[in-house]
Amino acid sequence: MPILESTYNPPYIFRNYHISTIYAAKLRSVKAVPQTRERLQLEDGDFMDIDWSYASSCSSNKVLVVLHGLDGNAQRPYVLGLAHYFNHHGWDVAAINFRGCSGEINNLYRSYNAGASEDLNHVVTSILSIKKYESLAINGFSLGGNLLLKYLGEGNNLPKELKAGVAISAPCDLHASLKKLDEGRNWIYSKRFVMQLKKQLFLREKHFPEEITKEQIDKCTNLYAIDQLYTSQAHGFADALEYYEKSSAMSFIPTIHIPTLLINAKNDGFLSENSSPKEIAQNNPDFYLETPEYGGHVGFLQKKEATYTEERALEFITSHL
Repeated sequence: MPILESTYNPPYIFRNYHISTIYAAKLRSVKAVPQTRERLQLEDGDFMDIDWSYASSCSSNKVLVVLHGLDGNAQRPYVLGLAHYFNHHGWDVAAINFRGCSGEINNLYRSYNAGASEDLNHVVTSILSIKKYESLAINGFSLGGNLLLKYLGEGNNLPKELKAGVAISAPCDLHASLKKLDEGRNWIYSKRFVMQLKKQLFLREKHFPEEITKEQIDKCTNLYAIDQLYTSQAHGFADALEYYEKSSAMSFIPTIHIPTLLINAKNDGFLSENSSPKEIAQNNPDFYLETPEYGGHVGFLQKKEATYTEERALEFITSHL
């Protein structure tokens, strides 16, 4: 029955959902992380960029793969903070930039989505073929957390080096969580996502004018419309609803068979209630669920440099090596 009691007790100001979410995303200061970029060529002619940082004290036989969220990249504070913390504790870190997220548009019309586990599988396989790490773990945030959970539970031939996974603030039911994000109290986040994603679509239209038009992009006023116009069509789904159904981690969590921790805050306004599946945790001995009262969306700040989830990720992964 791996439902875990949370010990996260934040400073009073960070008990506010909005303050925790916005401060972590925009105001948190993290120490500089020296990164080396490696371009990974994909079998379909596209590429992904990996930003590597290395254990500070010695050559490491352990590597953490980090997956960012929607409209994110490997330079976001939540990625850099985690990389710094794991580097300091003897881990190399491979921070992934999904297709089109490293500051350069990717080669294909398609980019990334919450269910593109084939790309994660390729990353893991490539890393282990380049360096013979004894242990590999994966930490995914938000959209990247959903992607990780899907990858772990969909029947891939997982390598023996893959020891554990950690998902933070993961929208395990994509459609239900999108509806939450459309609620009035989340208008500032929803509006920002739409603005940023449309900016990327306008850039994509310049490179692929035969696939999408400015007029179509202009008509998108919410995330569902963007998924209907682009995300679903560019990635082989009939429509947005099929994309949500086939990509949501909820269907795959019951068949996860390596130690996996999901931390979703109860006050995370981005997530539907069923994104924290207690019944599945009670029935799957390899799936651990922790639902702190506070934390917002990818927040979990403390009165110290590291976040609560950075500490918990290292603790959980280390306990399963």
